[in-house]
Amino acid sequence: MPFWSTNFSEQGAEYKDPKRKFRFQVQFQGISAQIGGAAAWYAKTVTKPAFSIASAEHKYLNHTFFYPGSVTWQDVSLTLVDPVEPDMAATLSDIVQLSGYKPPVTSTEEGSLSTMSKAKAAGALGAVTIAQLDANGAPLETWTLMNAFITELKYGDLAYGDDELTEMSLTLKYDWATVSTSGGSVAVGGNQGSEFFSISS
Repeated sequence: MPFWSTNFSEQGAEYKDPKRKFRFQVQFQGISAQIGGAAAWYAKTVTKPAFSIASAEHKYLNHTFFYPGSVTWQDVSLTLVDPVEPDMAATLSDIVQLSGYKPPVTSTEEGSLSTMSKAKAAGALGAVTIAQLDANGAPLETWTLMNAFITELKYGDLAYGDDELTEMSLTLKYDWATVSTSGGSVAVGGNQGSEFFSISS
């Protein structure tokens, strides 16, 4: 029975709301380690992972055939609020520095010749998860970004006529993502688990 035709009084506790856009939580292992606690509430908006599949074209006489090619995962963008304590601007700057970036200094200073690497960048940010929650705060769908690192960081804009919270924008690149669902849900195709998609009860 479609969710829009469900009789709530008959379904009772068994009824499941559709997934809602405002029920989500983003966790950064590296940020949590930097500030000494969870950093879930700092994310204001986030794009869920997405990918594109390349195609190769083959022509034969007046026919055209297409074959699937490589998979490319698209960047994830986030908007974060910047509180005073803990200071998110300083925290993310520290993560970039832990990734290997050092401002230009004299060649005699220790670490002046170090550069960024994927291992340091992914390790500094740590595991990144995006969870969609139900009405009780339990995760319905959890995405995990594999080997994620920061590719763009904007510290926000300022304006005298704007009394909104200061926001920062963050762009992450990653190798691939996995998604898992809970609550005994079943995919339309009956997929019960794989490296890409997994279901747990």
